[in-house]
Amino acid sequence: MISHDAMIARDDRSRAKRLFLVASLAVVVLASMWTTGVLDPERFADAWPAIAQISREMFPPDFRRASQWALPLLDTFTMSISGTALAVALAAPLSLLAARTTTPSMIHYRAARLLLNLLRSIPELIMGILFVAFVGFGSLPGVLALGLHSAGMVAKFFAESIEHADPKPLEVARAAGATPFQIIWRALLPQILPQLADTAIYRWEYNFRASTVLGAVGAGGIGFELISSLRILDYAQVSAIIICIFVCVTIVDGVGALLRERLE
Repeated sequence: MISHDAMIARDDRSRAKRLFLVASLAVVVLASMWTTGVLDPERFADAWPAIAQISREMFPPDFRRASQWALPLLDTFTMSISGTALAVALAAPLSLLAARTTTPSMIHYRAARLLLNLLRSIPELIMGILFVAFVGFGSLPGVLALGLHSAGMVAKFFAESIEHADPKPLEVARAAGATPFQIIWRALLPQILPQLADTAIYRWEYNFRASTVLGAVGAGGIGFELISSLRILDYAQVSAIIICIFVCVTIVDGVGALLRERLE
């Protein structure tokens, strides 16, 4: 039996380890902020004249071309939906291979995890550049870039939901002689469907914002209009487009919240 003094000593060692870990993380964070200039007040002071100048040029916003932004905004909206749908379609089978409780073997598990790491490691913007070179300009390269990059993240969350599911219904289904498909459909999916829906909706909200950036590489949408205005230094029009994007993002977030409430 552990004595009272031994328990106190063990707690002290555990507390000291946690304190050391927190201090180490704090040092790493502060060092990173210092090397990147976040803690450099002179640099921020030097930036104020440029901030004031551009701010004056951005207001009032110029909405004279607002009617021409409706179709690019619609393209951005459909791009985000298509990219998310593609990501979910790819993530569903990959997550089964990347979860320890459903993968056929450790070889499949490690291969699936490696593929997910690869998909997540390549930013959407880089994928967008590559797909523009492959399939040309327009929404298609944006959809492919969003879908493939998102598949890596969505499948990771799907796999974690699968691994945290209650194993008892799966064991009962196996004992009853159910096929692997029946086990997944009848015993696993009902448990994790709310989490899968949450992940898909959150990713759609993210993809709408990300799709505006893809316009910079020729993937279409409102991002292309934004980059075009930036290139000619029309900051009044830039601010108007940003306001339109902000309104659309707010609407998308509201729709996502409503969908999550309905699916609970």
